[in-house]
Amino acid sequence: MDTRFYGVGVALVTPFDINHDIDYPAFKRLLDFVSGGGVNYLVVQGTTGETSTTTTQEKLDLLKFVQKNNPKKLPIVYGLGGNNTRAVLETFQQTDLTGVDAILSVCPYYNKPSQRGLIAHFTAIADVSPLPVFLYNVPGRSVVNMKVETVVELAQHPNIIGIKDACANFDQYMALADACPKDFILVSGDDNHVTPMISIGWKGVISVIANAFPKEFTEMTWHALEGRMDEAAAIQYRFLDMDGPLYAESNPVGIKTCLEIKGICGSDVRLPLVKASDGLVVKLREVMAREGLM
Repeated sequence: MDTRFYGVGVALVTPFDINHDIDYPAFKRLLDFVSGGGVNYLVVQGTTGETSTTTTQEKLDLLKFVQKNNPKKLPIVYGLGGNNTRAVLETFQQTDLTGVDAILSVCPYYNKPSQRGLIAHFTAIADVSPLPVFLYNVPGRSVVNMKVETVVELAQHPNIIGIKDACANFDQYMALADACPKDFILVSGDDNHVTPMISIGWKGVISVIANAFPKEFTEMTWHALEGRMDEAAAIQYRFLDMDGPLYAESNPVGIKTCLEIKGICGSDVRLPLVKASDGLVVKLREVMAREGLM
């Protein structure tokens, strides 16, 4: 099993300036901040990176920037997926993945494929990918949920090494832990459930919260992985009241607000998302202050 992907992967935000262009100096501050906070690997152009509103060239530029500004030479996971299988396969052919360690490929959205369609889609991707592939199940955005039996079948492919699951269904999390091969890497996509998920066999998280709170979230995750569940739970509870506000106005609006409060980058997002409302800013600031996360 590839232990490079144990622990915390941070789903990096893409900082924008007030003109909604990519703010590369802020992106460098973010990379330095999360690396200094102890995260285990970097995830470029996942949902939190606003991949749906970055251009093809911007995606490539962001990847190159991370490769050149990776202070601890952490493993890099790159988001490469979509709902047009042929286009995804062509993107693999057109993308220089030198220096990337794995691919994170999202469940196709909008066109609502069957489970057989999901198996065919991800098999096609795994067949052409020069890198190991993580599946990404996020039914809150894709509408379709990858069923346990679908994941188990895909786990037999030698180039599919794990899954990030954000289905928010603990019964499904338990079933996956029970049914998947032991060398298949189960990664949480649900920051609020990391500690209990690790207790049943999951190996870590690809985290939104770790953008702004890398030290705390990495400590929590490794406490859990090393069996110190009381210590892990104590940190997990500090984020309990933050989870709702973080996503109240869509991701990454909330976490970018936290990053702005901490002085790492601005909170600008690209339309159709808009910056956090005044009420949400107040709420997040209150939670951060109360939990000692300023």
